[in-house]
Amino acid sequence: MVKYADAPEWQDIIPIPQDEGGPNPLAAIAYTDEYSEAMSYLRAVMAENEMSDRVLELTEDIIGMNPAHYTVWLYRAKVIFSMPDDLREELEWLDSLSSAGSMKYLKNFQIWHHRQTIMARIPTLPPTEIPFLARTLSKDAKNYHVWSYRQWLVRHFSLWDTELAYVESLLRSDVRNNSAWNHRWYVVFGRPSPQGGVGEKQQVSTEVVDREVEYAKMAICQAPQNQSPWSYLRGMLKKSGRELSELKEFASEFADLVRVDEVRSSHALDFLADAFAAEKDQEMAGKALELLAKRYDPIRKNYWNYRRGLLGLASVEA
Repeated sequence: MVKYADAPEWQDIIPIPQDEGGPNPLAAIAYTDEYSEAMSYLRAVMAENEMSDRVLELTEDIIGMNPAHYTVWLYRAKVIFSMPDDLREELEWLDSLSSAGSMKYLKNFQIWHHRQTIMARIPTLPPTEIPFLARTLSKDAKNYHVWSYRQWLVRHFSLWDTELAYVESLLRSDVRNNSAWNHRWYVVFGRPSPQGGVGEKQQVSTEVVDREVEYAKMAICQAPQNQSPWSYLRGMLKKSGRELSELKEFASEFADLVRVDEVRSSHALDFLADAFAAEKDQEMAGKALELLAKRYDPIRKNYWNYRRGLLGLASVEA
């Protein structure tokens, strides 16, 4: 079925078919007739560097058939930037494709890259953008492309002071949302230094570190076997130059090495193993690792025994 060959508005264009390598190509791709025709017209308008409304309609048609075609997205952006139209209209069109009511395009990389390309040309953040992202993440809270775009948005429009409240709302809803924990780290530690060079981050105060340590501890109390806040806590201590031993007493609340039948968190045992090892207390570190290998994480027995070997201790059997 042809669409463009019979359309009066396309009669001035001579389509350029795809060259598959001669009349008998070795491995020709089995495109549909509709897609092949649309692409042949796109090649023709790209060859003429045409910037027009009909080209936008053509790219929309092709994207509907193949939303991962990055060349089409790049040319669409080029056409958009050559025209006087409000860029917010393009955002509205993108909203219709990546709407939170449908999962069809939510994990398409090209659509989020195109959104970033358009947004980079808009001087102020549209008031609809943050609510749109919230709706999208409510559909899939761990969508990598959305989080990556959101980090760029925070950096581009300097949303550092308001973003933390949103992250906290997500963690109140699901304390195990590791994507939200990762974003929290970015918001706290990712702010560029106003005086530094490219890539240099702003120094975080002791008060902020203390606040984040307490926040992680509160989340651990809520779900001791949740790895995310334990990892966050470790990173916080390392980032601030503090020792794990500062929180041995806290970790022992969830993994008492004396009352070994009452361990509530394998992550606490791991934390204690590293804390004791840093203090050169091989006996206590080895005991924590033994409990992990034999009782609380035997599926990774080989790893825990490897850790024991680094301390000069013998392996144990699960």
